[in-house]
Amino acid sequence: MATSAGPSSEVSSPAVRPGVAPLRAGQGYSFVLRRLHSLSGIVPIGAFLMEHFFSNAFAQNGPAAYNDTVKFLTGLPFVTWIECLFIWMPILYHALYGLWIWFRGESNVLDYPWTGNWMYTAQRWTGGITFVYIVFHTTTMRFLGEHLITHPEYGFTKVWTEFRNPWIVAFYVVGIVAVSWHFAYGLWLFAAKWGLAVGRNAHRKFGFVCLGIALLLIVVGLSTVWAFLSYTPPPSPAAQTLVVH
Repeated sequence: MATSAGPSSEVSSPAVRPGVAPLRAGQGYSFVLRRLHSLSGIVPIGAFLMEHFFSNAFAQNGPAAYNDTVKFLTGLPFVTWIECLFIWMPILYHALYGLWIWFRGESNVLDYPWTGNWMYTAQRWTGGITFVYIVFHTTTMRFLGEHLITHPEYGFTKVWTEFRNPWIVAFYVVGIVAVSWHFAYGLWLFAAKWGLAVGRNAHRKFGFVCLGIALLLIVVGLSTVWAFLSYTPPPSPAAQTLVVH
């Protein structure tokens, strides 16, 4: 005998609430990997980024101040092990896992409702640019030319000489903007996903904080670039002799 289906027999679809999807333990092993990816972007990578930006800003005080900073940092005990364990390995993991997430394309506009998929896309592209920038910066500063760990006195001259090439300067400007954006928006995502900023109002307020952090890093980074570009080395003794005579 046929019966009519009542309202109670209808299967209702779960309501979808806008917001950043939290990291849930039910996601299995990917939960741990995503936790590590999210955390590594803040500590230690984010902490190193802040230190790196502001230690390089000593270039604004002249070559001597910059070289003294390079000497201090490269002279730390176990500096090679510190870099390997707390800088390069976390960066490598964060970059490779981030590229894997990007190519899988798991996220969508429901996960990133602040400005939708544009924000998601910008975060992935700035991450890719940042990775290329870090590889280039590390290669030229650490493995080409003067070895700064053994000769920190050449730190300022090495960067100043590299900046004689306008294409390298342009690349550094793009890299600084990309790094600053990627870290600041990553900080916002970290707070949203880890439950440190809950609700639209908290997301909005912390978004302005992160925007301020991004702008601050960009200003510091570009000011450092300008310190190298605007520096005029003193004339050599030979040139001074020619002027006198």
